[in-house]
Amino acid sequence: MSSENALFTPAPAAAPARPKPRLTSLSHGGGCGCKIAPGVLSGILKGTTAMPMPKELLVGIETADDAAVYQLNDEQALIATTDFFMPIVDDPYDFGRIAATNAISDVYAMGGTPIMALALVGMPISVLSAETIGKILDGGASVCRAANIPIAGGHTIDSVEPIYGLVAMGLMHPDRVKRNASARVGDRLILGKPLGVGVLSAALKKDKLDAAGYAEMMRVTTQLNTPGPALAALDGVHAMTDVTGFALAGHALEMARGAACTAQLDWQNVPFLTGVRELAQQGCVTGASGRNWAAYGHEVSLPAGFSAVEQALLTDPQTSGGLLVSCAPSAVDKVMAIFKEHGFADAADIGEMAAFNGSTSLALR
Repeated sequence: MSSENALFTPAPAAAPARPKPRLTSLSHGGGCGCKIAPGVLSGILKGTTAMPMPKELLVGIETADDAAVYQLNDEQALIATTDFFMPIVDDPYDFGRIAATNAISDVYAMGGTPIMALALVGMPISVLSAETIGKILDGGASVCRAANIPIAGGHTIDSVEPIYGLVAMGLMHPDRVKRNASARVGDRLILGKPLGVGVLSAALKKDKLDAAGYAEMMRVTTQLNTPGPALAALDGVHAMTDVTGFALAGHALEMARGAACTAQLDWQNVPFLTGVRELAQQGCVTGASGRNWAAYGHEVSLPAGFSAVEQALLTDPQTSGGLLVSCAPSAVDKVMAIFKEHGFADAADIGEMAAFNGSTSLALR
């Protein structure tokens, strides 16, 4: 392996020990809350030059989907994606686990099976010890082992803030690709994981998250979205995405816009992690929540009396969030059964796709 593609090699044990600062203190944001705000990102992309796309590229950037998909032959399509961010937790091993799970999720969200990964590593090597950086990499490697894929290489840089993630690749049949833009009027919307990771991460930074809350956060952020391929095999499943930094509202909007529909959410049916509402009421919300609302709030219709806390939960950035599935009503039982078989006990039917009402792409009821 060339030095360009080599992963970080820990220094000898004799190297002088460095202090161990809180990982979250070294970054201005954490997890998928680090994403550039949707409105800002849209402005940046408008200024880029469009490129010609080959016919083999089944999924590109046109609908802000989870990954690119390139058809190799009649039986195989390659899925390629990348995701990386700054620490959302202070434990280096846990940080690595969360980041790797989040990156691989985009392969599952397209309906594919991961085959390998490359590591993306940016670390302040004058601040963090070789031991700490090694634990981050070990955490990521443990998730890749669970997904039955190798980390086949990567790239490292000396960075001001700690950054870790993966390039993830997968395979699937070209006919089973599940885009985020192929929902249909009348589809039900199924969410695989409960919400609230952004709130819990904000509470952690403020030292307001207890051990039980941290365990909940780790449980959901390190659970691989393995139902993806089985869901993609169902004829009644029309569209999929995963809920990450743009929150439930943002990713439901992407799905609705792509299909020229209005996503209608039954807010009382949306699952949340334990204690999230109480923590949000105490002010444990991320700055990304407000940025999300500023970017797409004009497209959302809220019911009367919808509180500021509920709005913050609707726009709460998720890190390694759950799959959002748009499926025919006749497929709901099968979709729910697949989620349960893979250990997703919190999966819930949270709404439907309706005909576009001419003004809003997302409506809560």
